[in-house]
Amino acid sequence: MARAKGGFKTRRRRNKILKQVKGFSFDRRTKFKHASETLKRALHYQYKSRRLLKRDMRSLWITRINAAARDLGTSYSQLMNQLKQSNIAINRKMLAELAATEPQAFAAVVQATK
Repeated sequence: MARAKGGFKTRRRRNKILKQVKGFSFDRRTKFKHASETLKRALHYQYKSRRLLKRDMRSLWITRINAAARDLGTSYSQLMNQLKQSNIAINRKMLAELAATEPQAFAAVVQATK
């Protein structure tokens, strides 16, 4: 009985992977074995980086809030504590946006906590 080599299904599976590595360089783009290894690694980094982005953005928001709060004579930790005690429910993303684009509105929020 003849050995079944890669037929339609195998070719379709390989082409799907080769299509995904279209922008890569050298053998990573043309050879299936290199391409599949590279794609697996790339997808892993993509998954990991989606989570790292959330961490980095939160850190950036805290830095912006702290800088704006210090200009108004308070610190980040004091401001967040005062917001919690005043029952002002505004998240860090929106506070950072106010601090960066609308300093008067941010100053009003800080005044509301005192």
